[in-house]
Amino acid sequence: MPKLPPYLTLLFFILLVSSVAFFGAQFHPGDWYAHLHKPAWTPANWVFPVAWSVLYLMIAIAGWLIFSTSNATTKRLWLIQLALNGLWSWLFFGLHLTGFALLDVLAMWLTTFMLLVYHPPGAVRWLMMPYLFWISYASALNLAIFLLNSA
Repeated sequence: MPKLPPYLTLLFFILLVSSVAFFGAQFHPGDWYAHLHKPAWTPANWVFPVAWSVLYLMIAIAGWLIFSTSNATTKRLWLIQLALNGLWSWLFFGLHLTGFALLDVLAMWLTTFMLLVYHPPGAVRWLMMPYLFWISYASALNLAIFLLNSA
């Protein structure tokens, strides 16, 4: 089987990550989210699609690099974090299960952290570090929303 040119494999990863983003986008915040008690440090709604667009591109490029150069453990961790990422929107916005979504985002954080531990320093770390910071913030936000609305 001939090896694909790098730009085609990068395109594959962009399409893969975009499909996860598309799946998550099917679950809109809507009235349910608007009526939740949220902490004062909740960002404006427009911040989320902007941040996620940049992060998803970075995740796709990191996946492309990981699958080009890394070991099986790092590849599995990248795939697991991507699956957990897609699952979160369904749990939180789709099913309104803020507690299960919290468990999901914490697992996503741990998986991403482990990916950074197992992958050697370089571009992948620079690409995935903003994602780890964002899901750290998202974990805190998810926890706050869970606590504020679990009465």
